[in-house]
Amino acid sequence: MVHRKKGRKLKRTASHRSALLANLSIALILNKRISTTEAKAKELRRFIEPLVSKAKKALTYRDSAPAKSIHLRREARKFLNNKEALIILFDEIGLKVGDRPGGYTRVLKTGNRYGDGARTAIIEFVDYNYVKTKEESDKAKEEKNKPEGKTKESKKTEAKEEKVKVEKVKEEKPKVKKTRAKKTEESKTEEKPEVKKTPKKKKEDK
Repeated sequence: MVHRKKGRKLKRTASHRSALLANLSIALILNKRISTTEAKAKELRRFIEPLVSKAKKALTYRDSAPAKSIHLRREARKFLNNKEALIILFDEIGLKVGDRPGGYTRVLKTGNRYGDGARTAIIEFVDYNYVKTKEESDKAKEEKNKPEGKTKESKKTEAKEEKVKVEKVKEEKPKVKKTRAKKTEESKTEEKPEVKKTPKKKKEDK
């Protein structure tokens, strides 16, 4: 029988391990879904789920005993050193969880990592639909980028107009060259009879 061997050391000292799990819990609260190693994900559940249950209790005490809700918030603040994560945990996640009696997170195994072969996993909150939120965020981004697309189209039309102007100028240039060539030919024809007349005169003098 293995007694008094609860938890995982994760090859770290006690202070390093607590800092690691605190940072992972902050990341999970902010992003609702993170990918890490399987051992870290399973160990993180032991720390994040009690915090969620404290947030759920704090909501019940908000009206009846506000001092208790403040106390629970302060207890969570001992572990979480991030104000934004605390606000999201107690105001958003606590409400989202509702009457769920534990089991706020799930661990999904994602195979071995390329390189060191470590077992990887995804840990996420059960009450959040990650795929749906991602689709909504993508749609919002597309809507924001729509006016930029119009400006790109206008730029393309301007570029096409400039190309048409350049082509017109190129078509006009050879016409000028032809007139010059005609002028040069006319000048040559005019000069040729004069050259022929002079040697004839010299022959007559001899």
